[in-house]
Parts: sequence; C-alpha cells; structure tokens
Amino acid sequence: MSNGNPPWAYERAEVHAPDPRWAADAEAERARLLDLLAPWLVDGVEHVGSTAVPGLVAKPILDLMASVHDPEAVVERALRRLVEDGWCHVPPELDGRPWRRFFVKPDPSGQRRKAHLHLLPCDHERWREQIAFRDMLRRDAHLAARYADLKRRLAHEYGDDREAYTEAKAQFIAEALRRGAR
Repeated sequence: MSNGNPPWAYERAEVHAPDPRWAADAEAERARLLDLLAPWLVDGVEHVGSTAVPGLVAKPILDLMASVHDPEAVVERALRRLVEDGWCHVPPELDGRPWRRFFVKPDPSGQRRKAHLHLLPCDHERWREQIAFRDMLRRDAHLAARYADLKRRLAHEYGDDREAYTEAKAQFIAEALRRGAR
C-alpha cells in the first residue's frame, strides 16, 4: 500500500480460467444494485465485461454497469447506501474517466477486487458499446478465443499496470465494434 490507498488499488491484472460461479455472483450483486439504486436507474443494471461471457478467461472481477440520468447526483444521494453494501467510491480525479462514476467492491479480505460498478449516463455511447461487445463475444466463439489470447498475453506483459492492460485491449474492442456495426 502507498499513499494510503487500499491494497486492491495495486492488484495485479491476472487472467483466470472461466468460473461458472461468476454468473450467479453477478446476478446477486445486480439484484442488490437494482434495489439500492432503484430511484435513479434508467436502463437498469447490466453484467458486462469478460465475466459476463460464459467460458471466457477473465480477471475474476464482476463488472456491473448502471444506467442513470446523472451519475454525480447518484453518488451524492446513494453513496451511503453503496458504502453500507461494501462499495468503495473511486473519486473521478483518480478514475480519470469523467464520463462515469466508479466504485470497487473488495473481497472480504480487502486485498482484492470482487466487483466494479460503473455508473453511466443513460445516453452515453459507452453503455451501448459495453453491451454490444459483451453480446458479440457471447455469439462469436472465434472472436472470444482471439480476445482470450490477447488478454492472456496482455496480463503477462502488463500485469503490474492495470491501466496499460486495459488500454492495450482498446484497439481490439474498437475494431470488433466497427466490424459488428457493419
């Protein structure tokens, strides 16, 4: 730990074999978030990312995405509820993505991430892209296999730099979305 940040802030990007429990765990988190965020939800809560694709290798972190009108207003009004449920708010200046508000739910040890919550404006392009990419991976085994190979390579190459790992996947995802739009 450094600068008072929690241990999970420095967790290595490690890719794990698919775990059939991810779907049930994500559904349990999703159900809690539907309840916690009900007054503000527009298009609901979606399980996205690699753990949402059966059979795909992934960092064992559930990515959940909630569609709201104003993410900042939701943080102001729902922060207490989310913290009581175990979520840690990552301030926008640390997250570096001004279009969303971001939360991490650590595992019981506090050492590793269990889940991410991405609060997005309901009309944001990222909402549509995340769902489209997830659904493409679910439908196309060849695309999913290529993505799995990339993730393994990048975890080896950038395991100690989560941001670099994420950024290195961006071109693959953008190309898949372009091809899928045709």
